Amino acid sequence: MNSRLFSATAIVFIFLCIVWQQTATAKVYIDINEPGFRQFPIAVCDFENKSMLITAGDGVNEQIAADVRFYLGLTGIFELLDKNSFLDGTEPGRPEIIRFPDWSLIGADFLLRGDAAIADGRLTAQARLYDIARARVIFQKKYNGHSGDVRQIARAISSDILLALTGDEGDFNTKIALVIKKKNASDIFSINYDATGLKPVTSHQSIVTSPRWSPDGRYLAFTSYKEGRPAVYLRHLPTGRERKVAAFPGLNMCGSFSPDSKKLLLTLSKDGNEEIYALDVESMKLTRLTNNYAIDVSPAWSPDGRKIAFVSNRSGTPQIFVMDAGGDNVNRLTYEGNYNTSPSWSPRGDKIAYEGLINRKYQIFTVDMQGNNPVQLTFDETDNEYPSWSPSGRQIVYSSHRGAKTRICIMNANGQNTRILFEGKDHLAMPSWSGRPDTVD
Repeated sequence: MNSRLFSATAIVFIFLCIVWQQTATAKVYIDINEPGFRQFPIAVCDFENKSMLITAGDGVNEQIAADVRFYLGLTGIFELLDKNSFLDGTEPGRPEIIRFPDWSLIGADFLLRGDAAIADGRLTAQARLYDIARARVIFQKKYNGHSGDVRQIARAISSDILLALTGDEGDFNTKIALVIKKKNASDIFSINYDATGLKPVTSHQSIVTSPRWSPDGRYLAFTSYKEGRPAVYLRHLPTGRERKVAAFPGLNMCGSFSPDSKKLLLTLSKDGNEEIYALDVESMKLTRLTNNYAIDVSPAWSPDGRKIAFVSNRSGTPQIFVMDAGGDNVNRLTYEGNYNTSPSWSPRGDKIAYEGLINRKYQIFTVDMQGNNPVQLTFDETDNEYPSWSPSGRQIVYSSHRGAKTRICIMNANGQNTRILFEGKDHLAMPSWSGRPDTVD
């Protein structure tokens, strides 16, 4: 694994998996896309003390469990059962023997138990996840780290729980880029999924917009006015080096990367009208994709690289359109409302999120790839804009502002379980979710 996945202390975890039942680990237990999805009740017990070197005041075992509850709660998938309702649920003197009916009695579908020990400055934890209804273990794993790495181990346990139950590790190790405007200047910052680690990415102290991560984690593209007019820049994240890749006369606006990270979509007006182009990042070759009298902006590549969504007013008002990656076969996707923009393609490829104007407020919607089933996800009296999907496709980040107050919020893909990721006195806008863990140190 890469040291960027952890903190600056260069923590490296060793994951040792003991698979008790291969059929259990291979099964995806939770399908959040099924109709009538409900949160799944899970009991997370405080970990057992397996070392005389851990005193009651240290609270390591309780903290591991508390952090696991915190991370699972961020997903919106689980109902975290109150530990005050827990029965003992084990055989006396034999904590490894689970009395499954006791846990079923309090409504648990899943149970997490574990133990931890500290020796010579090293923390070792073992976690066991159980399926209550089937009365069997789903996985047991061992985690090693330094004595202060409680949160990192809890995050790793949470990722493994999600992997076992849903088929992927979730979004715990991802970051979100956002634009923060302070007075008359703005820059791009990044923040962790768990709302920690807010850090500056750029220091242009100008108008900076439209951050876009490359899927391979190497680049962040954005538009900056630091030289007085808009230009598109690529920042190489491992080194911090920036290069200007589009500074034509007129408008130069950043779109999304192709799935292989080799091309970057741009909106340019160098030929007299806002059109969409694809830039080869290595050769700098530019290919024009649209050729229309209307304004074409905000291009977003599909996860399979075959389609591009974009915004055009060719129908009279701004609407979402989809075309082939080469620019052919243009089809209109949105028909409800007279102002729809900021398309963001789900990593699952089945939906596009966008912002639409309704009752004089911007709200977040999704629509399927046939242009059917538009669903409104936000309904409050604020302007909700700039949706961006999480890598898992389960959540959407967006900006929300009312008057001078702005927030960056995250909600589940069905519009439920909204939480505030970040808020402050400055103007916050244009959040963009990374596709790889911890791409910015």
